[in-house]
Amino acid sequence: MSKLFSTVPKSSAIVLLLVGLGVGVFGMLAFDYSMEATSTEEFCTGCHEMASGPFVMLRDTTHFRNESGVRPTCSDCHVPEKGWPKMWRKIQASREVWSALTGKINTPEKYLAHAPVMKAREIARLQANDSQECRNCHDVEAMDLDQQSRMAKRAHGRMAKQERTCIDCHEGIAHDGTAHDAAAVLEQSAD
Repeated sequence: MSKLFSTVPKSSAIVLLLVGLGVGVFGMLAFDYSMEATSTEEFCTGCHEMASGPFVMLRDTTHFRNESGVRPTCSDCHVPEKGWPKMWRKIQASREVWSALTGKINTPEKYLAHAPVMKAREIARLQANDSQECRNCHDVEAMDLDQQSRMAKRAHGRMAKQERTCIDCHEGIAHDGTAHDAAAVLEQSAD
């Protein structure tokens, strides 16, 4: 092995090392850029299935319009912030992209017919990660439980003791695809 490297001029080895380093840095930057670009609301609602389905459902919720003016984007709720969990979620999300491209969810009617399966998968994901995306904004330790209703106070107290997670009670907080929502989505997409 050392014989191989002894026959390569040092300048060539340095150039090869620098080129490899440059390609590696460029690859990492391109990967990071693509992860961020595909986490924007513009990207998520770029296909009509998302714009005419879940985004329409979201517009009638407190996560879209509220007294504080804080509005989470699609990725705030559906994509972990960093690392391997983010990459794994992106791989999982390719299933929805593939379903749109192959016609499985390419109309509001088809999307709504498949929504319960997608919803169940997303609820299971949030239950498995202790509603981490919710907790990125909502900190139970910072909640003033005394200002909450008796029921909310009890539920958030149990959550603080790690007996529950956000999605257990708030599964329809953004868009749930109920019959009422489905009718509104179909109506609005027809306009």
